[in-house]
Amino acid sequence: MTVTLLTSQSTPTAADADAIVVGVFQGTDGPVPAAHIDDIDLAGALTALGAAGKPDEITKVPTQGTFPGGYKVVVAAGLGPDPGAGGEPAAPQSQPPQSQTERQAYLERLRRAAGSAVRELTSGRGGRVAIALPAAEADEAEAVALGTLLGGYAFRKYRTTGTAPGDYVVTLHTAHDAAVGRAKILAEAMTLARDLINTAPADMVPADLAAAAEQVAGASGLSVAILDENDLAKEAYGGILAVGMGSAHPPRLVRLEYAHPDAATTVVFAGKGITFDSGGLSLKPSKSMETMKSDMSGAAAVLGALQAISALGPVVNVVGYMPLAENMPGGGAQRPSDVITIYGGKTVEVLNTDAEGRLVLADALARSGTDAPSLLIDVATLTGAQVVALGTRTAGVMASDDALAAQIAEVARQAGEAMWPMPLPEDLRKGLDSSVADIANVAGDRSGGMLVAGLFLREFVPAGVRWAHLDIAGPAFNDGGAYGYTPKGGTGAAVRTLVQIALEAADGRLALFESGPAEGQ
Repeated sequence: MTVTLLTSQSTPTAADADAIVVGVFQGTDGPVPAAHIDDIDLAGALTALGAAGKPDEITKVPTQGTFPGGYKVVVAAGLGPDPGAGGEPAAPQSQPPQSQTERQAYLERLRRAAGSAVRELTSGRGGRVAIALPAAEADEAEAVALGTLLGGYAFRKYRTTGTAPGDYVVTLHTAHDAAVGRAKILAEAMTLARDLINTAPADMVPADLAAAAEQVAGASGLSVAILDENDLAKEAYGGILAVGMGSAHPPRLVRLEYAHPDAATTVVFAGKGITFDSGGLSLKPSKSMETMKSDMSGAAAVLGALQAISALGPVVNVVGYMPLAENMPGGGAQRPSDVITIYGGKTVEVLNTDAEGRLVLADALARSGTDAPSLLIDVATLTGAQVVALGTRTAGVMASDDALAAQIAEVARQAGEAMWPMPLPEDLRKGLDSSVADIANVAGDRSGGMLVAGLFLREFVPAGVRWAHLDIAGPAFNDGGAYGYTPKGGTGAAVRTLVQIALEAADGRLALFESGPAEGQ
């Protein structure tokens, strides 16, 4: 199935589409359509069906072609309160909300409404759909377009039975073609990440993911370098090698680079790429392994973000690291109590082989010092503790200082992703002390596991570099039902945030230095 998104500045008519999606605000006296359809009393029909216009509410009105206006189906997508002043229902093209927070919340409702509506309509044999959600402003058009494209996502690589959905042509009625173009770039990047995450782990071993990165780099004009197991051993990447020791599929390290000729700053992204995580000798329960093909979601996010950044062309240099390994309990696997040496020379006592993501990231973080970054961001499905603390839809942000953590969480919100700043309490650091090495990979006390993992990673951040850690363990993979523009399976979490960080850095809106430039700048 493909969803082709077009734009039109004309008023939607039944001659252009079989179905139409209309936004509906939640008014004080009932649903208030955000667009007018000739000869259709949509408000009356929705009221009769019990619709109220609440967020995430989808009301499908099949007409069989007999409804005035000629559409075969009208889909009313709830948008919540109208964003006009005072929250009162306003004209279809209402004024922007009073605050940026309200505006971002409204745009997210638009994305989710578009995604839910399109998912309702794209499970058949194909057809034409008109989108008449509010899109008079550029940010509205981008939100609706992104929700539309992501809502139409389907992963059918392994399906051999059933009727495959047909192709759909979706027309968004807006004048903001450039905004829709940006949405297409983001949607393609998130689709790439989703497809990689959803691929069966037997078909996505480290060499496969490295090959995918090489293909994306070639198509996007990115520089790429791939280290195999021999290169990793020669250059002493002890974390990546140790995690991959138990697998028949050797590890890889991928380095991607987007370089702008006028850029004076460099941002580095590092994404955890465990293509399957059995836990190693510290074996996971079988139920916990079922979604572990998603343990490379951080690496997928970095790859998707670099693809989008290359297409958008911001004036900033961006380097992406993808440390890739399969964590298996083979005869050569690392053992609890082994001591390994991370790139750069720091030693780690491995007390739990299921705390492996931090080991591969440690190599990448330490290696990033040679890039002299102004800002270093790692992204990983790192801890189950993140899910316990923040649930499945909100990522945790830890950083070299609280101000940066708050700023990155705000950038994520602007990008449409939920992230929450978390502390790195110094009193938890002593739990990582080792009697035989520089540091242990886990603490004896399981309390604050997400924060302890962040403290471990901080040990490998190059001196003077501002750093943030995004734990996306919950948001990266949706094991429940689809909602909004989020499907079951891989979500593409953090792609938009990483892209937004690059854009903010290019425009000088990110505080890259805490107290003077990083070393080498």
